[in-house]
Amino acid sequence: MEPSIISRIREELTLNVDEKTKASSSRFFKEEVFCYGVRSALVGKIAKNYFNEIKSENKKEIFALCEELFRSDYCEEAFIAAEWAYQVRNDYSEGDFFTFEYWIENYINNWAKCDTLCNHTVGSFIEKFPAYIENLKVWARSDNRWVRRAAAVTLILPARKGNFLSEVFEISDILLRDKDDLVQKGYGWMLKEASKPHRQEVFDYVMNNKKEMPRTALRYAIEKMPEDMRAEAMKK
Repeated sequence: MEPSIISRIREELTLNVDEKTKASSSRFFKEEVFCYGVRSALVGKIAKNYFNEIKSENKKEIFALCEELFRSDYCEEAFIAAEWAYQVRNDYSEGDFFTFEYWIENYINNWAKCDTLCNHTVGSFIEKFPAYIENLKVWARSDNRWVRRAAAVTLILPARKGNFLSEVFEISDILLRDKDDLVQKGYGWMLKEASKPHRQEVFDYVMNNKKEMPRTALRYAIEKMPEDMRAEAMKK
């Protein structure tokens, strides 16, 4: 019997381990992570090549393969799963939100997995079904740090386009005093992207909230602003 597509992906990842990449992988994370140690550009090529084999399958079958990849806990397999889920974005339906939510709650355990899944896959879903932004506000109150970060980083690309500004501020309000630095960085990053099309509005938001906003979030939020605005925002 021909090996399954998952088995072949795992074999190819194993054959392409780069010892330097493997050695440096853990430097980027505070928590323990499982990585083959394959360079990200090559993981992207593997994801694309194998997707060509399954793209004629229905979405349910593709999502089942994604889940199998997520379950392994390897960073590279999670990247491939997130990429495949994004590739079927034209076929998203409302019920997919709860699949993505399940994946985040059960398989996302570091910032890279969170961002890879949320930036494109979940972000594209929200653009297609904006009513589900209300669910992101629920995520922002979760006990799970990755679900809270997901509430913010899902809006990175929409915010960069100038969309959902009021919701960006609402989610920032909920996360404003969060104690987790990776959640602080997540909503600070969201504000930074929103500042590109809405500089003054985000600056005003930061100035109104800087006494309560952790410095980590504040620095991220103002990173792309002019020097004089950054200096003003950083004043004690």
